[in-house]
Amino acid sequence: MEWYLKVLRNYATFSGRAHRREYWMFFLINFCISLALNIVAEATGLVLLSIVYSLAVLLPTLAVTSRRLHDTGRSAWWLLISLIPIIGMLVLLVLCALEGDQNSNQYGSNPKLAEGV
Repeated sequence: MEWYLKVLRNYATFSGRAHRREYWMFFLINFCISLALNIVAEATGLVLLSIVYSLAVLLPTLAVTSRRLHDTGRSAWWLLISLIPIIGMLVLLVLCALEGDQNSNQYGSNPKLAEGV
């Protein structure tokens, strides 16, 4: 949960780098919350609840994905590849799964070394 809250605290920080653990822990917790909200929405008819949550985490999701791409040495413009149906999302998924640069790059120093992870 610490990783999820860290991403929410940096909800509009598009600069810097995010290592794999930060990105994937946020992704996992966000997926579980979304799944639970969708189940509740289907059972109760409160679809608005799920929509509000999705909109609330849209900006933090874009920010952490941008920082994750920076960690692999890519520009945040690579987010636009997700606009290509199916293939774009798969490419973005692979890019986010790659190990980040071991050394400093144009987006900052290695977050893995900075946090001692």
